[in-house]
Amino acid sequence: MAKSKTLFVCSQCAYESAKWYGQCPSCGEWNTMEETVLTPAVAKKGTVSLDRSRAVAIDEISETSEIRYDTGISELNRVLGGGLVKGSLVLIGGDPGIGKSTILLQACKFLSQEKTVLYVSGEESASQIKMRAARLGVASKNLFVLCETDAEYIAELIRTDKPDVVIIDSIQTMSITDIASSTGSVTQVRECTNLFMRTAKTLAIPIFIVGHVNKDGNIAGPKVLEHIVDTVLYFEGDRNMAYRILRAVKNRFGSTNEIGVFSMNDTGLEEVPNPSQSLLEGRPKNTSGTCVMCVMEGSRPILAEVQALVTPTGFGTPRRMTNGYDFNRMAMLIAVLEKRAGYYFANTDCYLNIVGGLKIDEPASDLSVVLALVSSLKDMILKDDVIAFGEIGLAGEIRSVSNALQRVNEAVRMGFRKIIIPYHNYQSLPEDVKNSAHIVGVRRIRDAFTEIVV
Repeated sequence: MAKSKTLFVCSQCAYESAKWYGQCPSCGEWNTMEETVLTPAVAKKGTVSLDRSRAVAIDEISETSEIRYDTGISELNRVLGGGLVKGSLVLIGGDPGIGKSTILLQACKFLSQEKTVLYVSGEESASQIKMRAARLGVASKNLFVLCETDAEYIAELIRTDKPDVVIIDSIQTMSITDIASSTGSVTQVRECTNLFMRTAKTLAIPIFIVGHVNKDGNIAGPKVLEHIVDTVLYFEGDRNMAYRILRAVKNRFGSTNEIGVFSMNDTGLEEVPNPSQSLLEGRPKNTSGTCVMCVMEGSRPILAEVQALVTPTGFGTPRRMTNGYDFNRMAMLIAVLEKRAGYYFANTDCYLNIVGGLKIDEPASDLSVVLALVSSLKDMILKDDVIAFGEIGLAGEIRSVSNALQRVNEAVRMGFRKIIIPYHNYQSLPEDVKNSAHIVGVRRIRDAFTEIVV
């Protein structure tokens, strides 16, 4: 009889070791080594049969278009690449209270009109789900609720009843009885996900899986979890703020460049079809330190407001704080302003905020950020109809960015009449676009400053 083997597996990176460590030798995290008992399978004697799958020339494989289900939420369909693909395994992660279960239950409202949906919950009771469904206005005879944590029983029930769509909330609460590890461990999460993946592929049933996140914002469990599934979606945004961003970081059936924008209210998540207008609502007038940027989220241009506050410091070391923007990039831009443009921030505290809870990491936002910083430093009021985008190099030059035409068209649509862009992007614009607004092409930072002061 095969003997069981004890291993210690890191819950962050799935590193395996025969002995326990206080700090994982692979990822460096503390107190993440969990004990796991493995029972090896007994090896079968005899030769290996070759009567299995064989290699096929790619020219001989027939093309079949995937079948997609409409979720009833256009923003969710956009992120999924056009809808929910039949037989796919979709993982949704995000902070607690961000709206993962809410958006799936809202999708059930539309899906259950013509299809049977099985909602499996390992965290809530049936009465709790009913209360939340009543608040969201979800009621259907085709929506079935199961409160269970045994993954094998759930998979067998799916094979028997064959629902059209399955939702597992959440994967960290599922377990397989034969595995000695505790619920939520690396081994349990990996094996339960493998079980649901085989079920989805065998029966061609799409399955949504909700995943918890750890303190770093990554989906809890082994990294291989994200490799197993077909699509990985992340909910971003502060749960105390109105807007939520649904972003695809992996998608085998579509682009990972698309995002969905939602707002949270008393009746659940509401789609935001025009994010630019929503993010610019309530923008202050005749106030220094604000500038509008245009960033690309996938194929969609979005206008957002960046606010900067520069004040004299009361400490020996000035403070630098950012919200929604990379701290190191702001420090680099401040250094460029001091070295190349002659604006000194050595004795000032600098605070930078992206309004609406967005997280901006695109280099095209550099020009708007430096304009907001200098506007606050000199207490200069920028013109209300000014928008700027462009990447700034360490030499103080303004470099071209991608999708300039889409950005300019979005700015014109939103009523901006003065658009500051890199000079090389300006040269490539069509003449009719150049005449639609006062578009200025600039080569260096100082060239942009001369165009913005009231």
